[in-house]
Amino acid sequence: MRAQRGGGAEEEKPGRRWRPLLRWRPLRWRPSRWVDYPRRGRRGVRRWLPSWRQLLLVASTGIVALIGWLAWFFTITQVPEDLNAFATQQNNVYYWADGTEMARIGETNRQEVPLDRVPEPVRAAVLAAENETFYSDPGISAKGIGRAFWSMVSGGETQGGSTITQQYVKNIYLNQHQDFSRKLSEAVIAVKLDDRMSKDDILAGYLNSSWFGRGSYGIQRAAAAYYGKDVSQLDVSEGAFLAALLKGAGQYDPALSSDNRERAEERWSWILDRMVGIGKLSRAERARYTVFPEPKPKPKSAGLSGQVGYLVDMAKSYVESHTDITPAQFDVGGHQIYTTFGKPEVTALAAAVQDATKGIDPDARESDKLLKVGAASVAPDGRIVALYGGPDYLKQGFNNANTSTVPVGSAFTPFVYAAGLDQGVQRARGANRTPVTPGTTYNGDNGVNVMTPEGPYWGRDGKIAKTANDGKRDWGQVTLRGAVEQSVNGPIMQLGMDVGLDRVQKTAADLGLLPSSMGELVPGFGVGNSTPSAIRTADAYAAFAAGGSRTDPYSVLRITRNSEPLTLRLPTAVQALPTAVAAEVDAALKGAVRGGSATWAADAGPDLAAKPGTTADRTAGWSVGYSGQLATAVTVFRADLRDMKLLSLEGLGGASPDTPDSVLPSRIWTAYMKAAGGR
Repeated sequence: MRAQRGGGAEEEKPGRRWRPLLRWRPLRWRPSRWVDYPRRGRRGVRRWLPSWRQLLLVASTGIVALIGWLAWFFTITQVPEDLNAFATQQNNVYYWADGTEMARIGETNRQEVPLDRVPEPVRAAVLAAENETFYSDPGISAKGIGRAFWSMVSGGETQGGSTITQQYVKNIYLNQHQDFSRKLSEAVIAVKLDDRMSKDDILAGYLNSSWFGRGSYGIQRAAAAYYGKDVSQLDVSEGAFLAALLKGAGQYDPALSSDNRERAEERWSWILDRMVGIGKLSRAERARYTVFPEPKPKPKSAGLSGQVGYLVDMAKSYVESHTDITPAQFDVGGHQIYTTFGKPEVTALAAAVQDATKGIDPDARESDKLLKVGAASVAPDGRIVALYGGPDYLKQGFNNANTSTVPVGSAFTPFVYAAGLDQGVQRARGANRTPVTPGTTYNGDNGVNVMTPEGPYWGRDGKIAKTANDGKRDWGQVTLRGAVEQSVNGPIMQLGMDVGLDRVQKTAADLGLLPSSMGELVPGFGVGNSTPSAIRTADAYAAFAAGGSRTDPYSVLRITRNSEPLTLRLPTAVQALPTAVAAEVDAALKGAVRGGSATWAADAGPDLAAKPGTTADRTAGWSVGYSGQLATAVTVFRADLRDMKLLSLEGLGGASPDTPDSVLPSRIWTAYMKAAGGR
């Protein structure tokens, strides 16, 4: 009971107990609660920790902004009316260094076929490989978009996982850049396209626009390129292989490498198993396909005969490794590739090889069989001016000028000489390094023990390693410059040990020899157990003529597409050797021409530098040298290209057994450099 006022109990009025509810007021916006930061009334770390209201505000604002932006992006992104230029294939045109046309490669290799021409099992193989939910999905993959978004915010590369519809959009409408904006545009257009077109039409468009490698766009041309068949004649096994190519033909065409073949067979098998998993192939039928359906060999273009094929192949490889153009984009065509190759020089080099090898008769002499010649000319700024890759690209696709399996022999000794002059020697462990000069003398006799700071070098055969001069000649005491000029191998082999073979290796790498071509670090390293290509060897020698400045060899000057310039990453010059050291090596190589081991080079013109190269096992002969503007390396060897096992050159061309193996390459070098006019 409440206390009475005025003497009587207060009577409770109806509805009184609901008054608190009637006093409710809506939640008021109080900005101070939301934007009070740093927070007042808090101390220490709590002052800087946002409240739940502030966190909610930030999150809500971000979500609303994202939804709004996505809605705006969806609205403004339209399905293009016309096909992207990417969908129209053209020729790639290669030009000589003087701007005249060298070759026109990549005639249109696209042919559309209706979907009903593609066998159902082949279609099923594509779905199993690329997008098994194609007929039920909305045209996009939420997981794929999610991966792309996460990759973007985490700084990684954009991930795959696109649906067939998205891939079709990419093929036809968009560029091939793998960035988030392209991925989002692809997804938006895919959703809209999925609403406009039937699934069968999208699948037909995808199969007719996808790149399968070998210049083939569309499954009809792919069937012809790989199996010589019309698409309607493909079986499920062949279809599974073609479906594997959709993941990246450059990685799955068995003709390109043994690794490719292994990948292709593994994915082919996985696709067939996947078809069983999604109910598109019975286990019994799957059991019939146990042998990989080997495609036919990759054909060569008729426009690549003679030396042109080697030149085009090298220029194409350079474009693919020094631009952002993918192999698929390159095969579309429309590119103009301006190469470094000089037509007169290429013609002269081929003529020099043909003239010098007229006496080679593989039918009459066993020692003449399987002869290979490789040669390259490189300017001091790295431009590959000419090369000789073999007798004819259509008959032998292997490029002899770019092989990395043939030992360079004593043509390597100038690199040892350069390392010694640059870094000095250390003949006792822990002692200071001492300089050497061109006049420093070494024992030039044959059969001298090879020494280390600890004593004689013992080989794996349990014997002390010994020096070996050509013809086993004893030279007595000889200066280092004299050893280079006269090609006395023993002193240079010992110099390599004194400098340190690891230091010699670094000097050779600084001059441009690839690490993968370096030989084992044993005494033979100093006299050429490494296997650099003729291109790399010529480029390295060019540094001696350029005061120690070296530029990686390159074969393309610029590239355009439909006359629009494209970005090409060209090498820059580096100082590989001190100028004074390069000058000393240059002087020794010129001395070899004036009165040393390379007097044959004097016939090619004045002021030339050169060095012959031979190997102890007689498996290679070299001639390397330069004028002021052109360095050229020529190598000859005998090998079966199936296993690259090197054979002896003794008796080549009917020569006597004691004829140096450098005679034939020297003859080629001299004739070519004379024809090139010393540049």
